[in-house]
Amino acid sequence: MSQDTLTGTAVFLLRVALGLMFIAHSWVLKLFVFALPGTADFFVSLGLPGWSAYAVFGAEAVGGLCLVLGIQARWVALLLTPVLAGATWAHAGNGWMFGYPNGGWEYPLYLTLLGFTQFLLGDGRFALVASVPLPRGHVKPA
Repeated sequence: MSQDTLTGTAVFLLRVALGLMFIAHSWVLKLFVFALPGTADFFVSLGLPGWSAYAVFGAEAVGGLCLVLGIQARWVALLLTPVLAGATWAHAGNGWMFGYPNGGWEYPLYLTLLGFTQFLLGDGRFALVASVPLPRGHVKPA
């Protein structure tokens, strides 16, 4: 197996893992555990508008599916990175360890870096709709 094949497979695995995390965070956590009104109440407690919880839910659900399927994954990852950065901010006051009460900021920061890394690496193998490439002079897609 060539190094290009291994690299493309690794990027694919990152893409699917990140997509599944987004799907779990939207459907399982926001919809079934907290319910969307409860998620909106949490957003309001942070000083954010309640409607933004619904927007984040939609972005995570649709974006997660796009990542798993490989639909413009590079750009979806870039668009979702601010959502992850926002989660880092939301958990910043809870300490570093995510195992602390209400979750710390280590895991959201890790996911933010993974999302940006997915953007840099591109789609990987098995993408249904390959991402529009970066302009010349930037990172070469995997």
